[in-house]
Order: sequence, then structure tokens, then C-alpha cells
Amino acid sequence: MQLSKEEIQHIANLARLELSEEEIKIYGEQLSHILSYIDQLKEVDTAGVEPTAQVTGMKNVLRSDEIVKWDKKQVEQALKQASELKDKMVKVKRILNQ
Repeated sequence: MQLSKEEIQHIANLARLELSEEEIKIYGEQLSHILSYIDQLKEVDTAGVEPTAQVTGMKNVLRSDEIVKWDKKQVEQALKQASELKDKMVKVKRILNQ
């Protein structure tokens, strides 16, 4: 599946990437190869094959959340390390545009 230069630029814009002309050519070829491979995979007969989400057999490797109460001294020590406070809370820079 061959992608046009405009399609590559559109994908780059969606990913917020600025690509040079050379990068557009290189990544366009690479992405076209990947999409061609996906087209081949679509033709594979998977009848009788059970869907698989993961293969390790592990259920949940995350720890459970715990609420830990801090005493006043621990809270004060943590707040002293903050670069900016607002209403006794740590103020951080916005990371999302909306």
C-alpha cells in the first residue's frame, strides 16, 4: 500500500511532527511497507484460532492503591520541596492544552 506525500504529511501533523522532505520520503516508504504487511496479515485464515489479548498468563501485576495518612510534619516537608504553592497545594504546569 503506497501512501502519498500528502497522507504522510497529514499523519505527521496528527502526531505533531515536523518532517523534512527526506524524512517524509523515508518514513513514507517505511509506513507503506508496514501497511502492506498488515494487508498480508488480513488474508491469513484464523478460523478456529482463539483471540488472544496477552500470552503470559499473568492477571494483574500492578499493586493495589493504598491511602497513606501523613502527619503534619510529613506534609510540611513535602510542601517545602514544591517550587510553587496555591492554597496549600502544589501548583504544577499545565500539560494539556484543553
